[in-house]
Amino acid sequence: MGKNIKITGKVGVIIGILFISLLPVKLLSQYPGWTVYNTSNSGLPSNSVHAIAIDASGNKWIGTWAGDLAEFDGTNWTVYNTTNSGLPDNWVRAIAIDDLGNKWIGTHGGGLAEFDGTNWTVYNTTNSGLPSNYVRAVAIDGLGNKWIGTYGGLAEFDGTNWTVYNESNSGLPSNYVYAIAIDGSGNKWIGTYGGLAMFDGTNWAVYDTTSSGLPDNYVLAIAIDDMGNKWIGTYEGGLAKFDGTNWAVYDTTNSGLPSNDVRAIAIDNLSNKWIGTDGGGLAKFDGTNWTVYDTTNSGLPDNYVRAIAIDDLGNKWIGIDYGGLAVYSGGTGIEEENNEKVEIGTMKVYSNPFTGITQIRYSVPKDMNVNIAIYNLLGQKVATPVNGKKKAGYYTVTWDGSKLSAGIYFIKLKAGSFKQTEKIILMK
Repeated sequence: MGKNIKITGKVGVIIGILFISLLPVKLLSQYPGWTVYNTSNSGLPSNSVHAIAIDASGNKWIGTWAGDLAEFDGTNWTVYNTTNSGLPDNWVRAIAIDDLGNKWIGTHGGGLAEFDGTNWTVYNTTNSGLPSNYVRAVAIDGLGNKWIGTYGGLAEFDGTNWTVYNESNSGLPSNYVYAIAIDGSGNKWIGTYGGLAMFDGTNWAVYDTTSSGLPDNYVLAIAIDDMGNKWIGTYEGGLAKFDGTNWAVYDTTNSGLPSNDVRAIAIDNLSNKWIGTDGGGLAKFDGTNWTVYDTTNSGLPDNYVRAIAIDDLGNKWIGIDYGGLAVYSGGTGIEEENNEKVEIGTMKVYSNPFTGITQIRYSVPKDMNVNIAIYNLLGQKVATPVNGKKKAGYYTVTWDGSKLSAGIYFIKLKAGSFKQTEKIILMK
């Protein structure tokens, strides 16, 4: 095999990158908590967003369909494409970020690209062990190995060596790999056109419609919660939950899921599942209740959701197939006596982690009693920054924790019947 393609230096690469600052003209939705970015109001290069990843600095990396790769730092946009960078193809289907901050970008026809912020390295079928240039999924395990789902099977890359798993040499049920997730034990869960596979490094287990409770063999999305439960999105069978023994299936006939075609799943720090569907919009499932967000009742610009990522502040970044990029800072609501739903904006903490002083921002939809208390890991209350009646509006309170010991604390907000808890880290 030939050497990997490396493009180094800034000449013709970084100099040519499109750099735009358009935050002031972002589209503020008429619905509270929603912001929409598209090609007409921001530096987003395409309204078809298929992949989103968030780096350690909070920058969003956005892969679009036939519209390049975009980086957004909250103010400025930088666009990378085949003419101004080493990106091998403008159709980006998957993005993963390793512990060193390198971006691993899967494209639809151009193979896999690695970008360290300056240099590009491209892996394809002619210069590496990548089995197909059509990359649909990328995941990185605890050892830093990259697991790449392609239309030619599953590839493992340790930085030097390639190992390919396919239908003929392994237990992989199909060479069309659409999703990969890695659990706390390092097991790989692989969504394919032929069902769900689990690989522990030696042994394979396959779950399909004939051998398990999987409702459809076309698996498009996988997420794993803190309890180790696997949440599996399928093309026609809805959403499945697998705890290792038992299966539960949620579809349009027995739950609030708005479409049986599930394309994306993300889990927030309160264990809410956020489910992106094809044609039905976005759904939130807290384990009991369903909330659906679509073009009729929210700021979601289109009902075809392709990607979801959640940042450290709990904001949901939602890739839409035709409507651009949506950001939702809410996610919970309170029910009034007349059953009219009023959304409360998510409490946010700036900064977190912090070294002594941090700010807590929150909002209330009408006059109500608000209590914000801070607890240590033992459940002991250490501070009450807010306790009293507040008028409708947005608030910022500064809290000084400098006299406390370093460690983990929890901020608990209660406003009417609405409750929210955020974990914060005090560093010394």
